[in-house]
Amino acid sequence: MSALPPFALGRRRLLAGALGAAILPVLTRRADAAAPISGVRPADWYRTRFGEFEITVVGDGDLDLGEPAAGFPGHPRDDLTQLLRANFRSTEKLVLPQNCFVVNTGRQMVLFDTGVGYTRPFGPHTGMLLANLRAAGIMPEQIDAVVCSHGHIDHVWGIIGGDGKPNFPNAQVFISKADFDFWTDEARGRTDGWVGVFVQGARRNLLPVRERLTFVEDGKEVVPGVIAVSSPGHTVGHTAYVVQSGNAKAMFIGDLAHHEVIMLRRPQIEFAYDTDPRQSAQSRLRLLRMLAQERIGVMSYHFAFPGLGHVAAEGEGFGWYPLPWGVNL
Repeated sequence: MSALPPFALGRRRLLAGALGAAILPVLTRRADAAAPISGVRPADWYRTRFGEFEITVVGDGDLDLGEPAAGFPGHPRDDLTQLLRANFRSTEKLVLPQNCFVVNTGRQMVLFDTGVGYTRPFGPHTGMLLANLRAAGIMPEQIDAVVCSHGHIDHVWGIIGGDGKPNFPNAQVFISKADFDFWTDEARGRTDGWVGVFVQGARRNLLPVRERLTFVEDGKEVVPGVIAVSSPGHTVGHTAYVVQSGNAKAMFIGDLAHHEVIMLRRPQIEFAYDTDPRQSAQSRLRLLRMLAQERIGVMSYHFAFPGLGHVAAEGEGFGWYPLPWGVNL
């Protein structure tokens, strides 16, 4: 094709200039238009396919744990600061999302962990599970099974509502016997500090459903498609769960790792709220290696919403690769 003659180029430039001059005032007026800032946080829920199953991630709100160093008192502060800054995270406070997972197997609706519940001890922007479930089109009465990773405040305190009745009236509740016994021990509930508070809350949420509670066992099926994996240390009976549908395989890791930067890059770090910090680190390292080697998907309770992705061995630790938005796990 021959080159355009100079007068054609000149005409194009003239037309483009005229068109731009006509559009520019319109664009400017739109940019200057006043619009109020809503300040309203949208409902936290996300849905994806998983083999023949469907996974809906439902947020319960963010936990503000304050200064990062307080969560890891035995670790050098400078290293924490460097890790967080290098990954564009706040060095002033540690914020942990709460990602509750609803797995629809086609036969059952299975909810993994329940958030902090109606007491909202971490502020008004927590305890949002029920509202976000409804926003996602899931009614609490539809939940057939509540599967608990452990008995801490942000995992089982959403079982019972403020009226003293179960939030999920048709659900069987699953937890390890070791954790149930530990966190409902009345004598331990009389102790001072956070342990006593956690026990009192666990008793308030677990004892009323004792008749519909089933204890999980390592390697055994909880419900079809869900298998318990013992991972003690964070609590005496902390349990992760493998979810499998056909060739699709993922693990709900509970509190195996609380933060995708700190606890993956430093997998042997000890967390302030661990019952046995060294055992917790051993469980974390063992399962993270398995997840990376076998390329198993991750359903994380505390990683950035929606907490879906993969881990890969990198250097002394692991890297986090979140699932791209709209891609099935």
